[in-house]
Amino acid sequence: MNCGLILRNRKRNSTFVNQKQRNENHKSLYYYMKKLRTVFTIIAFIIIHLSWSVTPGSSFEFALITDLHIGQNETSVEDLRNSIYTINNTPDISFVFVSGDLTEGGDKISLAITKQLLDKLEVPYFAVPGNHETKWSESGVIDFREIFGDDRFRFDHGDFVFLGYNSGPIIRMMDGHVGIQDILWLEKELKLIDPCKKIIIVTHYPLQNGDVDNWYELTDLLRRYNVKAVLGGHYHSNRLTAYDDIPAFINRSNLRGKEEAGGYSVFTVSEDSILVSEQIIGKSLRKWGGYALNKQYYTTDNSGYIRPDYTINEQYPQVKVQWMSNTRAAIYSSPVVSDNTVLVGDDLGILSCFALNDGKLLWQFAAKSRILGTPAVGRNVVVFGSTDRYIYGVNADNGELIWEIETGAAVIGAVTIENNLAYIGSSDHVLRCIDIKNGKVVWQYNEVAGYVETRPLIYDNKVIFGAWDSYLYALNRRNGKLEWKWNNGNARMHFSPAAVWPVAAHGKIFFSAPDRVLTALNAKKGNVVWRTKASMVRETIGLSADKKRIYSKTMQDSVVCYDAKSNQPKKLWSANVGYGYDHAPSMPIEKENIVYGSTKNGLIFALDAFTGEVMWKHKTGNSLINTVLPLDKGKCVFTSAEGYVGVLISE
Repeated sequence: MNCGLILRNRKRNSTFVNQKQRNENHKSLYYYMKKLRTVFTIIAFIIIHLSWSVTPGSSFEFALITDLHIGQNETSVEDLRNSIYTINNTPDISFVFVSGDLTEGGDKISLAITKQLLDKLEVPYFAVPGNHETKWSESGVIDFREIFGDDRFRFDHGDFVFLGYNSGPIIRMMDGHVGIQDILWLEKELKLIDPCKKIIIVTHYPLQNGDVDNWYELTDLLRRYNVKAVLGGHYHSNRLTAYDDIPAFINRSNLRGKEEAGGYSVFTVSEDSILVSEQIIGKSLRKWGGYALNKQYYTTDNSGYIRPDYTINEQYPQVKVQWMSNTRAAIYSSPVVSDNTVLVGDDLGILSCFALNDGKLLWQFAAKSRILGTPAVGRNVVVFGSTDRYIYGVNADNGELIWEIETGAAVIGAVTIENNLAYIGSSDHVLRCIDIKNGKVVWQYNEVAGYVETRPLIYDNKVIFGAWDSYLYALNRRNGKLEWKWNNGNARMHFSPAAVWPVAAHGKIFFSAPDRVLTALNAKKGNVVWRTKASMVRETIGLSADKKRIYSKTMQDSVVCYDAKSNQPKKLWSANVGYGYDHAPSMPIEKENIVYGSTKNGLIFALDAFTGEVMWKHKTGNSLINTVLPLDKGKCVFTSAEGYVGVLISE
């Protein structure tokens, strides 16, 4: 191989012109080439298989363990112990990678147990988080960094460089997403690597459409360098595949599943091949895949691959971007508007203030870690929490700190302010009521079993919120005492009404949860008024301005509207928006008889509040759009996981 010629063209190609036409032209070619590539892969594997033996001294072996799910059941710990014991008794294994979903719940205790077990390995190991550590994380993924040292790594071994990183998603239910800061880190590391070195990527999610929303940013970057393979898990099965022609291995879970024992992957690397075997505990190695290292499987040309399609914007030309600013950090919170400014917290822990009319940056305040919960403003004080374990009160005019409250854990909950009191939950199992003038805690409820992500609802002299412990809580607004709590009969935390922002009207609390049921509870006693599975909704709810209707997104294409006054589930309309599969907890919000909504793949839409008729749709990117904030005269403010904040206007 001529190292001087390795992917010398490192110019980023990010232009998506005439996307629909290009996608259609390339779609048939893409699938033909995919089939052809499969044939070549099989032929290559047969050739490699025939030459499985490698010259002593020129090869090495390593193990990959993935999808451990410690905490899921008693056997998950036993399966990991067995794998560690087997690895320690396999002299040829030089090091180990752990590619995500180390735990079931992402909690600190499970992470610590996993670390204690992995520390029994007698060779070096390197770990990255999976979606079970990033989506369900009471610390906002800070615990993973603190326990394992980081959520990225670089490891050099001979002529190989291994790079591992976090593929998300962070807190919100969405596709996997590699944050801007992680892409910048990866790009920096790749530039530093000698072009003659061979690079292997380790991550959790497959880098493909449907798994990682910005897969193309990664594959376009990786194909500019000497990347030989991508290793990961997520699907609990062994699969030989490719990501925009970059060779890839998807690996089995460490769990035993329906078998008698669990297992892991063993990779054998020689001068000309990377081969993989399955090691089921107590059985012999089973060879199942490999790639040639001396073959170039891809080029830097991006034109033959499917990319996000923005032609929907041509169908609704009346929608314009008034302004859009790139913060260069992922955003998982919604925008807040105060006195002609827009306030946004981001994944780097920066609270930014922009001018509402043109997006000019006015000031910034830096917390010590990421901001995930949506802030609130009252009496010119911006209140928000951070995963640095603090709740802050900041001057809305200039960003100067007014007060701060130290908590016992990360604060990822959104804020509600009413009558100069801020209500916010945190991961130390506390819901606090805070005087925003001086930052004094008026009262706090200390018996939340899980951590709080939602924005509390103030209704009927109660503070109502869900937590990741399967419960919806109702506290006395004056003193914080528990009035009632409710769960859906399922004790698993993954079905909690915790991400949805509940709404209320006519004596009822409305919400939907991961159990895909639309629910109405009696506000006074917490008993069920009605529940329906008719519409397959998930973690979204909205209330009309006149409090007569509620709205929710379904998980496939449509938005539904129900009668808020009825004591039976009464559907008023259903609108086919055509957004495809969606499970993002972005609330539908009504303003001036228009229902605004958003999706996990960059789409913002507007519906007629009375009929559900689609008024317009606009795609701003391909990642999560957080709950949008409607303004008057057809405007709305949005933020995205891609790091954008902006204003759309319908003319």
